[in-house]
Amino acid sequence: MRHARGYRRLNRTHEHRKALFSNMAGSLIEHEQIKTTLPKAKELRPIVEKLITLGKRGDLHARRQAAAQLKEDKDVAKLFDVLAARYKDRQGGYVRILKAGFRYGDMAPMAIIELVDRDVDAKGASDKARVAAEEAAAEE
Repeated sequence: MRHARGYRRLNRTHEHRKALFSNMAGSLIEHEQIKTTLPKAKELRPIVEKLITLGKRGDLHARRQAAAQLKEDKDVAKLFDVLAARYKDRQGGYVRILKAGFRYGDMAPMAIIELVDRDVDAKGASDKARVAAEEAAAEE
């Protein structure tokens, strides 16, 4: 029987899984849409939904709890400033998972996980800004 087996191990240690989901949650908050395997997306959904709920709470303790789970301060700032305001009237269901076929190399089921009512321009915006800054620095 599979009682009390509430999460997928994903063939990783506890520390590796914790770091994986911390990085994936930060990427999802930053880009608002990422492509990953279906089991990882299904495990990531409750983590991100709880982080957005912390953002909606908005107090100092919630900010510290989110900062303990996310790696970068810019992700925490976006969570509390942008996403909390966007989802203030929504009672949960902030994340959507769309199946995206199978990966060519190993036939792993792939999925796109995205925020509901996402900003389409957010995907890759930081990468584009970084490349533009590097090109500007190279010209000088």
